[in-house]
Amino acid sequence: MSWELPESWSRVLDGEVRQPYFAELRQFVDGERQQYEVFPSAEDMFRALELTPFERVRVVLLGQDPYHDQGQAHGLCFSVRPGVRLPPSLANIFRELQNDCGCNIPEQGCLTAWAGQGVLMLNTVLTVRAHQPHSHRRQGWERFTDAVIRAVNGAPKPVVFMLWGGPARKKAALIDTDRHAIVQAAHPSPLSARRGFFGSQPFSSANRALQERGQPPIDWRPAPDAASVK
Repeated sequence: MSWELPESWSRVLDGEVRQPYFAELRQFVDGERQQYEVFPSAEDMFRALELTPFERVRVVLLGQDPYHDQGQAHGLCFSVRPGVRLPPSLANIFRELQNDCGCNIPEQGCLTAWAGQGVLMLNTVLTVRAHQPHSHRRQGWERFTDAVIRAVNGAPKPVVFMLWGGPARKKAALIDTDRHAIVQAAHPSPLSARRGFFGSQPFSSANRALQERGQPPIDWRPAPDAASVK
């Protein structure tokens, strides 16, 4: 079971993974995997970092827990593999994307096309026990992903942080807004989407912020066929 970070992230987070809390986190998650089904798989745990190297990060999209039902989580926030039914939050994301940018709603929900353009698809907690949301909170993942955000905050290029929902918005305190842009909205879950996610135009707002900082926009259209995704 590999806990090795992708090379580009290992360079900036080497001190973090040597902290005692990270060893305790590893022991906890490995113990959970021995007793329960845990999502995503060990191979996908750091998939967001693998698909978006540190030097290529242009946007950080911050989620919360991974999906906790069978076959959904594969290491990118909000994303599911091709052929998996769209979770309600992702369906709402696509609805807002259509209204915001005119993109057709895709039949599949794999968002690796975003990750390949420099969108870091980060959850604040990277694992969860099957069918038990929030079961891996407060075990150390939040401290680790805060370190990821701080590393991106300290990168030489300006970045756009997309913060959806209360827990994500709290991360604004870690971000230097003199250099970076923050695009905030309610969470896209069915409970809150109508209270500030729908109509927030987060995708066009993020692209405007990128262009104002001399960077090309993100093509937010999910790939129509992502069957080759890991």
